[in-house]
Amino acid sequence: MPSFNNFINLWKNIGELDLRPIRTAAEKSIEISVVGSEGSGRQMLAEKLRVDPARPQNRTETPVYISDIENFQVTPELNLVVVLIEASSPDTSREQSLVLNLLQQKKKTIVLVNAQGSPDRSLVPAKNVNWSGAKLLYGSIEDKDFLLKTFVPAVLDLLPDDHIALGRQFPLFRIPVATRLISETCVSNAAYSLSTGVAEIVPGLGIPLNVADMVVLSKAQAFLIYKLGLAFGFSTRWQDYVNEFGSVTGSGFLWRQIARQLVGLIPVWGIIPKVVISYAGTYVVGNVALQWYLTGRHITKDQMRELYRDAAVRGKAFGQALSEKRPKLLLGRQKKRALPAPDFKACPNCGKTNPVDANFCYGCGTAIPSAAGTSIEAS
Repeated sequence: MPSFNNFINLWKNIGELDLRPIRTAAEKSIEISVVGSEGSGRQMLAEKLRVDPARPQNRTETPVYISDIENFQVTPELNLVVVLIEASSPDTSREQSLVLNLLQQKKKTIVLVNAQGSPDRSLVPAKNVNWSGAKLLYGSIEDKDFLLKTFVPAVLDLLPDDHIALGRQFPLFRIPVATRLISETCVSNAAYSLSTGVAEIVPGLGIPLNVADMVVLSKAQAFLIYKLGLAFGFSTRWQDYVNEFGSVTGSGFLWRQIARQLVGLIPVWGIIPKVVISYAGTYVVGNVALQWYLTGRHITKDQMRELYRDAAVRGKAFGQALSEKRPKLLLGRQKKRALPAPDFKACPNCGKTNPVDANFCYGCGTAIPSAAGTSIEAS
């Protein structure tokens, strides 16, 4: 059984890597402007950006630039503009002109039709307007589900390189950003396992991965924990994460535990076990960290058991999907050459067929003259 002593210094090794790009990206200033007429909901949306809907007590004072249409000015540092329109507004010509100007200056822009009171969508004038290709959203900014399921994903898609900074400065994005970071790292670790010679599960041993690959995968998980902490507004010093999470990624214990929990849940045949374990292990680590950031407490044994089970389901589904997408070696179908049918001759005494070179009949046992019978093909 391999030794796991070299995992003790994992976080020290992490610290020796250059974490400055991650830290710099997290501390990048994100400038968001909310533009709209009086009564469109500008102040409310700005406040929603600065509050975590799951934990309303957690809010930031990050500046959000609020402006009416006439006085709005585009600055080089501007990352995103949300043009807010009342759903019942009969004239959107000023908003259209502003959006066109923003797009010409290559500014990321969202047109949000604020449907407070849920008016009939068919009666919304802005719905049938040409917004020059800008992202158009329709919903109430008072609706938490709309913000989390529609508005937040649209912003994250427009700013793919600023997710950690968005979460750090605007709590509305924290849980969605964390979910994406966990998912991306799960996929990355699973893909790495597929591309290397990581050992398959050996039933009974509970050791799904070899030592070298566990180091690589565990470092990716340590990076994930650090990124999640940055997105939730915690310290930028990696040393501050060692006490809480050093044991999670700093030894082979987690991998062995996951293997023992999942071996009975995942059939070895038909999928790629190493991919499943890599995906599920990273999923467990990410969610353990996420729950600590959300509650300040580590999860219980019962919660961990449920997390293992959820990880098994997700890992198995991903492993099967990845297995189906793997390129397969195609040798091409070759037409099989049929064997030539043997010739037979009939016995003159009983009529039974015999091989053409037979000197006696296998049916009646009598001698067959060499010239007797007629050659026929087998059917």
